[in-house]
Amino acid sequence: MARVHNFCAGPAALPEEVLKQASEELLDWQGSGLSIMEMSHRSAEIVSVVEKAESDFRELMNISDDYAVLFLQGGASTQFSAVPLNLLGDKTTADYVNTGQWSKKAIKEAKRYCDVNVVASSEGDNFTNIPAFDSWQLNKEAAYLHYTPNETIGGVEFFWTPEVDVPVVADMSSTILSRPIDVNQFGLIYAGAQKNIGPAGLTIVIVRKDLMGKAQSMTPTMLDYQTMADNDSMYNTPPTYSIYLAGLVFAWLKEKGGLAAMEKFNRAKAGRLYQYIDDSAFYANPVALDSRSLMNVPFTLADDSLDKTFLKEADAAGLLNLKGHRSVGGMRASIYNAVSDQALDDLISFMKNFEKNRA
Repeated sequence: MARVHNFCAGPAALPEEVLKQASEELLDWQGSGLSIMEMSHRSAEIVSVVEKAESDFRELMNISDDYAVLFLQGGASTQFSAVPLNLLGDKTTADYVNTGQWSKKAIKEAKRYCDVNVVASSEGDNFTNIPAFDSWQLNKEAAYLHYTPNETIGGVEFFWTPEVDVPVVADMSSTILSRPIDVNQFGLIYAGAQKNIGPAGLTIVIVRKDLMGKAQSMTPTMLDYQTMADNDSMYNTPPTYSIYLAGLVFAWLKEKGGLAAMEKFNRAKAGRLYQYIDDSAFYANPVALDSRSLMNVPFTLADDSLDKTFLKEADAAGLLNLKGHRSVGGMRASIYNAVSDQALDDLISFMKNFEKNRA
């Protein structure tokens, strides 16, 4: 059976080259006679895989030795708790920016541990823009500033980094590795793997070393960044197969020219889709022009009674997972790194034909 085009927001499309290599190595990894899934995480083989993955990841993102890179479990949502538990120190307040559903979830969880100051919110505009920085109500006593650079559900993305006097914390789950960023502008970055990194089951944390070792006394051992760093992410059994696959993705990205090349590719893809939507009277995108995500493109049909038909015919055409999130409705095309130009061409062609047949 021919492979279809996967526009899922996560777990998302993986590079076919990576999937083929993984399938070839599934039963016998590099002549060992074992699947890598069967190997002890203490074995030299797994340690070498993890070390290579971290090295390639550091190279891709230009991460200095001032930062620890942690391979963790629990998804990005676990970090909603881990961040305040590790970074509050002796402070009781943290600043949060509210630009979508994932921001809201992070805020709700942080309120269990501290006073949350919402410095800015676009909820009144249905999360269709990024609040202007000069409108933010920052708290000089905050332990850190948390924001979500890309909101997967609403398709809103920051293309700038807040410059504040406290550590900046970013949930980069749906934008990491899509373009270069300056890691040195951040105190902590975390990301679930299931967008541009690899399969679900892995979460990566990049944390400045001087911010570790200050966890609250009630912090569970498994959420303490210092403990995880001291044990090279192997305090317990890590998600070894997910790390292995992530390592294959990192190698694939390097072969493709790194993040600068990926940004060029992603901007071209997103630009073509947005241009078609904007030129059409049948489709619409609600997000402000300067805040449109490169990774997640929501769109609506002029007649929402056609939504089910659109999705049914798209599925039949091999264009899967285009249904928008239940909280906003409509459609959403997630066009992560592994989504090809051909996938975009086929999607736009389908949209054109669907519109033509309903004119």
